[in-house]
Amino acid sequence: MVQRKVHDKKCLCAFFVAIVSVLSVNIIAPLITCFEMGFRLATWRQTLEVLPFIWLVVILLVLLTHEPASKLTAKVIGKGDSFAAQMIVNCLINVVMMSIILTVVATWIGMRQFSLMPIEQFFFNWPRNFSISFFVELCIAQPRARFLLNKSILTVIVNKRVDASCCGGASS
Repeated sequence: MVQRKVHDKKCLCAFFVAIVSVLSVNIIAPLITCFEMGFRLATWRQTLEVLPFIWLVVILLVLLTHEPASKLTAKVIGKGDSFAAQMIVNCLINVVMMSIILTVVATWIGMRQFSLMPIEQFFFNWPRNFSISFFVELCIAQPRARFLLNKSILTVIVNKRVDASCCGGASS
């Protein structure tokens, strides 16, 4: 029974990460690119071509930064702080960590070459990239993912079966 709960928790976590990452990458990358290169249809199309590669890097970064971000959040947040406060601080820490790396790496992916340009322009680009990313995560991606996650959990509870969860499995 405990193993099943751990499995379900991992499935829900994967579902949450999938929703947030798809929403984030599809909103943040085109916005940042358009601010950098201009709001044109051609710019948006070029961004769409590299989104799958950026999405893979985002998933990898989520997995790599989850543990350090959780530890840092635990140091910043007190035990009596609200769930909303915990989510905002955790979001802030994750976005800071990921935006630092993605400001350089996503530029390399978008340019399809390695150059020093993203590193040289880092302090000009990172504040804008961080601001866009934090806004999208805090106001769009994470609230939508929590809504969908809660809706899927309610479906499971109402139907009284576990096989309606994101991972499937035997009925309970």
